[in-house]
Parts: sequence; structure tokens; C-alpha cells
Amino acid sequence: MTTEAAPVELDKRNPRGHFVSDSLVLTKRNLLKYVRVPTLLVFSTVQPIMFVLLFVYVFGGAISIPGVSYTNFLMAGIFVQTSIFGSTQTGVSLAEDMGKGLIDRFRSLPMSRAAVLVGRTVSDAGRNLFVVTLMTIVGYIIGFRFQAGFINAIAALLLSVSFGFAFSWISAAIGLAIRDVESTQAASFVWVFPLTFASSAFVPVEGFPSWLKTFAEWNPITVAVDATRALILGGELNPDLWQSVAWVLVLLAIFVPLCVRLYKKV
Repeated sequence: MTTEAAPVELDKRNPRGHFVSDSLVLTKRNLLKYVRVPTLLVFSTVQPIMFVLLFVYVFGGAISIPGVSYTNFLMAGIFVQTSIFGSTQTGVSLAEDMGKGLIDRFRSLPMSRAAVLVGRTVSDAGRNLFVVTLMTIVGYIIGFRFQAGFINAIAALLLSVSFGFAFSWISAAIGLAIRDVESTQAASFVWVFPLTFASSAFVPVEGFPSWLKTFAEWNPITVAVDATRALILGGELNPDLWQSVAWVLVLLAIFVPLCVRLYKKV
């Protein structure tokens, strides 16, 4: 007597819905890690707080910005810097997951491959939003104030987090290419530090040497900081705001497909 195998039911879910639901599940999984290991979130906030206090109380007295307090000038740079530095964790986390064999498990499941990358970058953007909000509270304690209204304040925070989200895909590409946690972390800061400090994040670029000033003016972080600062202080938005949005879109257009391609080769 022979028995016939039961027919296998194919997954008939809509591919687009499949991708969205998988991305949401992985985003939740990544965010829950901060709940279960709260020290990760704690140490993610310590460094930005140290930067705020050091620059305001150590360097602030020696830096004069005409027409605005240094604290109000600084916070735009802190918001963008916090998001950019936070984006480096994307590549490190992906390299860690690959080292533990977790990515291999994901690849064996009937799930969208792009959802792994989206879940990671979106969860890191959520963490950046939390840290930037905390930086706002710290800033208010030491005298920082939004000067252009509530809507512009929200736009400033979202712009800085959006820039960090775009840079998360650069970090993801580094992590997928290198696949080693320590090497990925070292490689990430090699390019993040020069871009951040050779920008208008902490001091006006007018004081830079001529060759460095030219680089700083074309630096995408300068564009993002200047747009965020204009939203905070109520200055002229154009063309920095639209250039910032353009940078975000260009970076996503380049690195999202690149990350998907690298992920397929893992």
C-alpha cells in the first residue's frame, strides 16, 4: 500500500506585502535587542552627550558666532553627527550577524532578502531618532532653544535622522563587503570622522584653510548641518534643504541596490 505525499502549499502572499511584513518583523527584532540589552542604548547616548558638554563648556568660550549663541549653533551639528556616527552600527551589526551565522538562517527561510537590510537600517534610524530626541532634552537643559517654531523643529530632527538613514546604507555595504566586526568598525570611522569634523558641524567653515574650506563647502555633511541649522535658527533654507534631500536620494539610489547585490553574494 502506497501513500501519496500531501501537496505542498505555495506561499501565495502578495510579494510587496511579503516584503513589508518581513521588514516589520525584522525591525521589531532589532529594536527588541535594545530592550533586552539596554547597555547598547545607554552607550549609544553617552558619546553624543559628551560631545555636547565638551564643545559647549570646553570650546564654547573660545568660539564666537556673530548673532547666535554657540550652544544654538552647535546643536545642529550634534544632531547630524549623532545620526552619522550611529549609522556605523548598521555595518557592524550586519557583520556580527554574519559571523554568528544568523544571515545564513535568514537566507534559508521563505522571506524577502531585502527585508533583512531594510529591517536593520530602519531599526537603526529608530534608535537614532531616540538619541537625537534625548540630545534635544540635554540641549534644553544647557540653554539650547529652537528659534523657528515647532514644525521647523520636527523637520530639523527628521532631516538629521534621514541623513543618518542614508549613511546607514553606506555602512551596510561596508559590513557586507568586509564581513568582520572589528574591521568593519575600524573602516567605518576612517571615513566618518574626516567628513564630520571637516564640515560646519562644530565651527564655521570660513575659519578653515582655503583648501580645506573648499572641501568642507562640498561636504554633504556641511549641507545637511547648514539645512538643519537654518530650520533651528530660522535662517535661509535654500539651497541647503533641497541639496540635503538630493544627497539623501542619491545615496539611497546608489547604495540600496549595491547592498542588495552584496547580500546575495554573502
